[in-house]
Amino acid sequence: MSAALAHSNAKTVPRDAVDDANRAARKAADKVNTPTLSTGFSHFSNRVAHATGKPITFALAVLIILVWAVTGPIFHYSDTWQLIINTGTTIVTFLMVFLIQNTQNRDGAALQAKLDELIRAHQDARDAYMGIEKLDEVEVEKMREDCGEVARAEEAQKPERPARTG
Repeated sequence: MSAALAHSNAKTVPRDAVDDANRAARKAADKVNTPTLSTGFSHFSNRVAHATGKPITFALAVLIILVWAVTGPIFHYSDTWQLIINTGTTIVTFLMVFLIQNTQNRDGAALQAKLDELIRAHQDARDAYMGIEKLDEVEVEKMREDCGEVARAEEAQKPERPARTG
């Protein structure tokens, strides 16, 4: 028997499954690379989240607060002077909530997709764990407990290692 034929008879992932996974990955990549309003917002929120996490942005915010505080005596600590900082911080906070949530949603979805792919690709993994983020809290907790029981059972089956000396 030739080496190529022997290799093709070895236990491998069926070619159809690989082709299906590749098609699904290409379809997902095409969706991601198709410009939409959502894509534009995602790019914008990524840039803003990245920029707001830099030390220079924090320093700028502190500088704005210091300038505002120093101008207090000039404006006699008037209601308008207080309203400026209150309005500014409220608007920034309100907008940042949506930008940060968008970034967190995408990061969580990307992480979940990566984990699902690892579960799918690993032959010993239980496929039941794919997509559990869509289950309710009670079902997720039950699966977590089941996973813990399996881990404890596997740990109990391992032979004990001799204690180290010295």
